[in-house]
Amino acid sequence: MDTNYHMPNIIQKKWLWFGLSAVLIIPGIIAWSVWGMKVGVDFKSGSVIEYKGSTELTIDKVKNAIESIDLQNKIISMTGDGGFVLKTDALSDEQHQNLTNTINTNLPGTVEKSYTSVGPTIGKDQTSKAVWRVIIASLAIIFYIAFAFRKVPKPTSSWRFGVCAVVALLHDLLFVMGMFAILGHYYDFVEVDSLTVTALLTIMGFSVHDTIVVFDRIRENLRLNPGGNFETIANASVVQTIARSLNTSLTVLIVLLALFLLGGESTKGFTLALLIGITVGTYSSIFNATPLLVVWQNATKKK
Repeated sequence: MDTNYHMPNIIQKKWLWFGLSAVLIIPGIIAWSVWGMKVGVDFKSGSVIEYKGSTELTIDKVKNAIESIDLQNKIISMTGDGGFVLKTDALSDEQHQNLTNTINTNLPGTVEKSYTSVGPTIGKDQTSKAVWRVIIASLAIIFYIAFAFRKVPKPTSSWRFGVCAVVALLHDLLFVMGMFAILGHYYDFVEVDSLTVTALLTIMGFSVHDTIVVFDRIRENLRLNPGGNFETIANASVVQTIARSLNTSLTVLIVLLALFLLGGESTKGFTLALLIGITVGTYSSIFNATPLLVVWQNATKKK
């Protein structure tokens, strides 16, 4: 590998990238602390009812039709096919029947497609499972990368590759959750539910895949240049793979943007999480994971 030709020194500006990450994450953390996170029925007690109606229905018509019923924390969203989804606090059988009768009277032709009710115990169980999924996935990624990079030339440690990759992807998850705290304060469709957890796990996979591409190039360049300067090799590896990372992410983002703009209301939160996560994941794979690895390597070398 020829490292004598002129190339942008991305790694040299590592503290700039770390500072930018802090600027991106801190507002979300503040919003999370002040406003909290808007969670869906999956993580709290509540009811979700989906209706199939006519193409003439609007949110205002639906609100007027059910205004006589005392529904707590209700959220109405149109599905795009003439139907709508109603989310509210948990309904009793009597309340559900009353709601059905009212809609049949005021919105003739409207049919209930699905009805889901979740109690507080199930909600807490789902929250616990979601946290454990992220923890287990993170640990599995560390062990897998450490094993896959076990033959990396010394004194570089394969465990550093694994830990840096997970730190970068946790950075992505924290940013997504922070954005959901901010956007959820202003938009009803932005809430954390089981689909959001699925999106977070998908983001983890995409982010670590992008990071491994860079790390694998570092490993190969270390083999080709034994005894070479680690920071120089790492920077060259990032430059060599940056176009691939950006092109791959851009094609995915185009599809997700189309899905967000043209897809149904029920998938908007899921698609939004993927849009935010893959965008910031591409950034962190290039500007966080490898610089962090270099900082750790240099600190170990000084000792």
